[in-house]
Amino acid sequence: SMKDRKKVEMLFAHLKRILRLDKLRLRGFSGARDEFLLAATAQNLRRMAKWLMPMAPKATEVPA
Repeated sequence: SMKDRKKVEMLFAHLKRILRLDKLRLRGFSGARDEFLLAATAQNLRRMAKWLMPMAPKATEVPA
C-alpha cells in the first residue's frame, strides 16, 4: 500500500514541479479536465520514450 502511494504521489509531484501543473490555466471543469489530460499524456509519453529507448553508452565507455 505504501509503495503504491509513493508511486502515485511522485507522479503528481512530477506533474506539479516539472510540467508546471500547480495552477490550472483553463477555466471550468472541462478546461481543467482537458489540461490535466494533456499533462498526463505528456508525462506518459516521456515515460514511454525512456522505456523504449535503449540505454546509450556513456562518453567514458567509448574507446578513443
